[in-house]
Amino acid sequence: MIRRQRLAVGVCALFAALTAGIAFPSGAVADETEQAAPKVELVLDVSGSMRTRDIDGGTRMAAAKQAFNEVLDATPEEVELGIRTLGANYRGDDRKEGCKDTAQLYPVGPLNRTDAKTAVATLSPTGWTPIGPALLKAADDLNGGNGTRRIVLISDGEDTCQPLDPCEVAREIAAKGIGLTIDTLGLVPDAKTRAQLSCIADATGGTYTDVRHKEELSDRVGQLVDRAADPVVTPVATEGADRCEKAPALKSGLYTDREEFGQQRWYKVDVEPGQELRASVSVADDRAVTPHYGVLLRAVTVHGREIVRGEAAGTGRTDVVSTGLRYPKQDSDDDSAPAETVCLQVTQSFSAASGVKTTPGLPLELTVDVVDGPSGHRDVAAFGLGRGWWLLGALVLAGFLAGLLWGWLSRWRVSVWRTN
Repeated sequence: MIRRQRLAVGVCALFAALTAGIAFPSGAVADETEQAAPKVELVLDVSGSMRTRDIDGGTRMAAAKQAFNEVLDATPEEVELGIRTLGANYRGDDRKEGCKDTAQLYPVGPLNRTDAKTAVATLSPTGWTPIGPALLKAADDLNGGNGTRRIVLISDGEDTCQPLDPCEVAREIAAKGIGLTIDTLGLVPDAKTRAQLSCIADATGGTYTDVRHKEELSDRVGQLVDRAADPVVTPVATEGADRCEKAPALKSGLYTDREEFGQQRWYKVDVEPGQELRASVSVADDRAVTPHYGVLLRAVTVHGREIVRGEAAGTGRTDVVSTGLRYPKQDSDDDSAPAETVCLQVTQSFSAASGVKTTPGLPLELTVDVVDGPSGHRDVAAFGLGRGWWLLGALVLAGFLAGLLWGWLSRWRVSVWRTN
């Protein structure tokens, strides 16, 4: 009995986490190969505006160099680190040439701290701000392997190489499903710079930070490099279909996909008798969308009959909407009973704001976990009300007895009144 109570509590706790969209099953990576070393590339803006003296009495460039030296000293041994610059070499006025000015100052790989510091010491604020081209090259620098990959972009101004919008570049990088995160830091930023850098970070699930002091810069860059060394669940890129028959078959794991506005995506999961399917989905609005939106996750049979659903809605105050569901398949006395194919349908009701590009689709994260089911119907609420039936029955009985007692008392009082 104690074991069953603990099982019920554990299942309920996990369901709450799934509904919030943050549950990661024990077998959350479909690819169980050994993880490669985490990789980080620091991308530094070396444009002319970095000469400005507004960070603790010194230039922005001086603050960046000091931060880099401190971070290089503290970089974990297991992290492969590289440095890329933008606007560091071309001194002319030709915009076309200036927008090509991005170079790898130190290649991504095992860190030689002395060589990396020597390379940083040579930097001098020079030219343009080609953030978009630099991000594309940085993504190529980190390509390959299945470990954590992170870009840390440090800039003090907007990209000067439009129409190659760096925010759109970040969305394209995220749409590739390579698990690359871009974190951005704005050095004494104005409103336009802050908006652009925030958009870049949001597109890949990264973070944006305002920086106005040298110590803040050193601490934040160090935190982001250290974060790359933390063990993480690496999502697997997949591509849902427009109907169940063509849907990819998924096992327990964490998956990423892209869903166009108003589109439906289908996936398939096999559930054996006696197993339970737990699934959750999160859809993020990585660009401006109209208020009032929602996401629906349905589990249906291959014949189209709905089994269970989960849904959630937002009103413009959140940038991620998550929901989840559970489906326990009852055990069978027949050991040869086949698995049931369950179709998962993800539908979202986001719509793009005026003038906002609708491609690539919105980022979608799907968690699938197939586990041993509960030992009996009374163990979890998935089977009707579970143990809630006992409470409901007790309340009905108590109400019935209370009604009889009240009726008897009323009749007794009336009888006493008539007698008197």
